[in-house]
Amino acid sequence: MHAPPLGPPGGRAVPRRARNGLPAWRAALLGLAVLLGGCTPLREYIHNGFKVGPNYGRPPAPVAQDWIDAADVRVRKDPDELSRWWKVFNDPVLDALVCDAYSQSPTLRQAGFRVLQARAQLGIAVGNLFPQTQQAKGDYTRNAISTEVANRALSQVGTPTVGRLERFFGQWDFGFNLAWELDFWGRYRRIIESNVASLDASVEDYDSALVTLLGDVATNYVNLRTFEQRIAYTRANVELQRQTLKIAEARFKAGTTGELDVVQARSTLEQTEAQVQELEISLRQANNQLCVLLGVPPMDLRPLLGSAPIPAAPAEVAVGIPADLLRRRPDVRSAERQAAAQAAQIGVAEADFYPHISITGTFTYSAQFFKDLFGPTALQGTVGPSFTWNILNYGRILNNVRLQDAQFQALVASYQNTVLTAAQEVENGLVTFLRAQERTRYQAASVADAEKAVKIVVAQYKAGTVDFTRVTQIQQNLVQQQDILAQARGEIALGLIQVYRGLGGGWQLRCTGCEPTALPLTGGQPPGDGHAPAPKDTPLPVPPRPAPKGAGA
Repeated sequence: MHAPPLGPPGGRAVPRRARNGLPAWRAALLGLAVLLGGCTPLREYIHNGFKVGPNYGRPPAPVAQDWIDAADVRVRKDPDELSRWWKVFNDPVLDALVCDAYSQSPTLRQAGFRVLQARAQLGIAVGNLFPQTQQAKGDYTRNAISTEVANRALSQVGTPTVGRLERFFGQWDFGFNLAWELDFWGRYRRIIESNVASLDASVEDYDSALVTLLGDVATNYVNLRTFEQRIAYTRANVELQRQTLKIAEARFKAGTTGELDVVQARSTLEQTEAQVQELEISLRQANNQLCVLLGVPPMDLRPLLGSAPIPAAPAEVAVGIPADLLRRRPDVRSAERQAAAQAAQIGVAEADFYPHISITGTFTYSAQFFKDLFGPTALQGTVGPSFTWNILNYGRILNNVRLQDAQFQALVASYQNTVLTAAQEVENGLVTFLRAQERTRYQAASVADAEKAVKIVVAQYKAGTVDFTRVTQIQQNLVQQQDILAQARGEIALGLIQVYRGLGGGWQLRCTGCEPTALPLTGGQPPGDGHAPAPKDTPLPVPPRPAPKGAGA
C-alpha cells in the first residue's frame, strides 16, 4: 500500500517552490525529510493538503442488484417511509410501547453518552492544533546562606573575609512557558480526521441501537400477543376435553365403556393443562423482556396492555433495492466511518518518519523583592525554533505503519461483512414474511378441518361407534394445529418486523420525536441513590445527521 521513500521528482521541484515564495530553509527541510525518511512522495504530500499518509476513500461493498423475491407482487421497489414503520400494524398499544422505550431505555441513553464522549474527544484533538503547552508558573522561596560559604570562596582569591553570620533573602519568580509543535506533516489534522469519523460512527451507533431497540420492542410485543393467543386456544381445548371427560365418565357409570376411556380422557386433559402452564412461563418471560426494553423493573404489563389479537401485518412491503442499505442501515454507516477513522491513523503513524518541528519560548521574571518582580532588570527569556527526529527507529515506525494499515484493512473487511449481513437479514425477513402468509392460509384451513373432525368424532363416541383412542388422537391434533396457527400468524408480523429492522428503519425517531404515551409506564424506582445524580428520562440530544450520500459502493 505504501510506496518506498522517494525524493522530489526531477530534483528541481523544491528550488522552484522556494523561488515561488516558500522560504528556502523550509523547502530545504522538506526536501531533506522526503529524501531521508517517510513513505509519502512529495507530490502526494502536496495533493493531500500537506499531510502525509493516504487520503481515505469509501471501500467497495458487495451488494446484489435485486432481492431474491423481487418478482413477487407483494414486494414493491418504490421508496417507502420507514421512519415509523410500526404504524403499519395499526396497534395503538404498540405505538405507546415504542414511545416509552425511546424515552426510557437505559441502553439508548448509554449510546447517547458515547456520542458525548466522542464529541469531547474531537474537541481535545482540535485543541492540539494550537500551542500544546501554555503554562504560567510562579513561586516564592525564602532562602538562607551562611557567610562561611562566602568566606571560603573569598579566601581562595586572597580577599579579606567577613565575620560569621547568616543571611536570609526572598526570591520571587513568575514565568510563562510555551511549546508549539507545528502541524507540518498533518499529524494533528489526521488525528482530527480520525476523531471526526469516530464521532460520526458514534452517532451511527446511537441510531443502530435505536433501530435494534424498536425492533426488539415490536418483536417481544408480537411474541407476547402470540403467547396470549396460544394460551387462549389451549384453554379452549381444555374446556372441550373436560366435556369429553364427562361423557367418558357418564358412559363408564352407565356400563357402556370401561375405565380405560376415563383414565385416557383424564390424561389427555392433564397434558393440555400442563401445556397451558408451559405457555404461561414463556408469556411471563416475554413480558419481563419487554419491561427491560422499556426501562422499567419487571412487572405484569397485561393489565396495562389490555387484550388484543396478534398484530395484523399488511400483505405488501416496500423494500427498495439492496444498494439502499449503504445509506439506510446505521450499523453499515458506522462500520464505514470506523474504517475512515482508522485510515487517518495511518497518516498519524507515518508522521513519525519526519522531524517534529516546534517553536518554544520561555519568559521569566525573577527578583528578590516583589516590587522589583516586573522591572526591566528582572526579565529573562528565550524563544526559537527546534526539531526532534526519531532517527534509527525506522523499523519500529515502519511496523507501526503496517500495524495501522492492517487494522484499517480489517475494518474494511468488517464493513463489507456488515453489508452482507444486512442483506441477509432483509432476505431472511422477506422469505419469512411472504411464506408465513401462505403457511397461515393453509394452517387456518387445517384448523377448520380439525375442529370439524373433533365434532364428528365426539358425536360418534357418544353413539358408541368409535373407541376413545380415536377421540384422543383427534383432540390432541386440534390442540397442536391451533397452536401452530397462532405461531404462523405471529410469524407474519415477526417477518415484517425483521424486514424493517434489516432495512434500518426507525432511527429517524430521534429527529422527529414521538407522541406522549397513554400507558402509565414509569420506572417504579427512586430518581437517585443518594450518591449520583439521577439520569434523565429522555434520550440525550444527538447531533442531526447530514444528508445521506449516494448509495453506490
